[in-house]
Amino acid sequence: MTDGRITTAKLGDHGPEVGVQGLGCMGMSFAYGPSDADASRATLERALELGVTLYDTADAYGAGENERFLAPFCKAHRDEVVIATKFALSIPADDPTRRIVRNDPPYIRQAVEASLKRLDVETIDLYYMHRRDVNVPIEESVGTMADLVREGKVKHLGLSEVTADELRAAHAVHPIAAVQSEWSLFSRDIEARVVPAARELGVALVPYSPLGRGFLTGSFTSAEELSSDDFRRRQPRFTGDNAMANATLLELIRSVAEAHDASLGQIALAWVHQQAALRDLPVIPIPGTRKPSRVEENTAATRIVLTDEQLDLLDGIAAQVAGNRYADMAFTSAGRE
Repeated sequence: MTDGRITTAKLGDHGPEVGVQGLGCMGMSFAYGPSDADASRATLERALELGVTLYDTADAYGAGENERFLAPFCKAHRDEVVIATKFALSIPADDPTRRIVRNDPPYIRQAVEASLKRLDVETIDLYYMHRRDVNVPIEESVGTMADLVREGKVKHLGLSEVTADELRAAHAVHPIAAVQSEWSLFSRDIEARVVPAARELGVALVPYSPLGRGFLTGSFTSAEELSSDDFRRRQPRFTGDNAMANATLLELIRSVAEAHDASLGQIALAWVHQQAALRDLPVIPIPGTRKPSRVEENTAATRIVLTDEQLDLLDGIAAQVAGNRYADMAFTSAGRE
C-alpha cells in the first residue's frame, strides 16, 4: 500500500533525507503505562509503509529496553530507516528511578558501544546528546562525538534541549544535523532564540511531544485519568487546577479541527509542520504512538494546510498554558536561556 505516503525533507544541511514526520518510540517500552508489543511492532511496520523513516529512541528509555525492542525492526529494514538514539542520562545501578546527566568523553564512549550492541547495528545514523551537563564544556563533548563519526560508529550528530549559544558552540566543532526540543501549540519557548540559531546554521528542528504528550489530542484531560506508572502524573501541566485550565484551551483547537473535518491531534501536528515554511527551516516532528491507526492519523496531518486566520487563532494558546512542561526546568533549553 503506497497511497498516503508522506513527503521527504533533508534533516538540515548536514543530515540525511527522511520522511517529513518521524516516529517517537519511547512509549513502546517506557513512561506511558502498559504497552502491547505486537501492536507496537505493527505500528513500526505501518509507519514505514506510510513513508516514516526516522525512528527515535534513547538509551534511557526503559534502561535500554526500547533500543532492544527496535533492533529486529531496524535489522529487517536497515537500508530504509534512519535510527536516532541518545546518550547522557546515566541510570545508577542502585536506583533505577534516578537519572544523572553525563556528557564526559569516557561516558560517551561507553554509551555509544552499549547502544550499538543493543540496536544490533554497526553505525548509528543520528546520535544525540540527550541533555546538557553544564559542568562539561560542550566543545569537549561534541569533540568526542565527532571522533565517533570519524571512527564510523555514528553518521550524524544531534543535540537535545540546548540553548542557541550551546548550539553555535557545538556546531563550530562539528556540523550538527538536528536539534530536538519540545515544540507544540503548548510549548513555544524555543522560538525566541533556538529556532533562529538553527535556521542560521542550517540545522533541522525535531520537535518531540508535538501533541503535548497526548493532551492536545483530548485523549486525557487530567493526569488522574492515567495509570499509576505513567510519568505524566508528575508533570505540572497535567495535574490539578493546571489541567483544568489547559483543557479549556482545547476548544480553540477543536473549532479549527471541525473546519477541516480533522482530529484535535491532526491540527496540532499540522501547526508544527507548517512552522517549516513559516520559519524557513526543516521541521521533522516525532509524535509517538503505539497504534497503527494513530500513525495513519498523524501522517495524514502532513496534508492539512491551516489558513492565516486559523494560525492567528491558534497563536495565542501557548501564552495561556498553566504550568511548566517539567517540574524541574533546569535541564531544558528554556531553563538556561
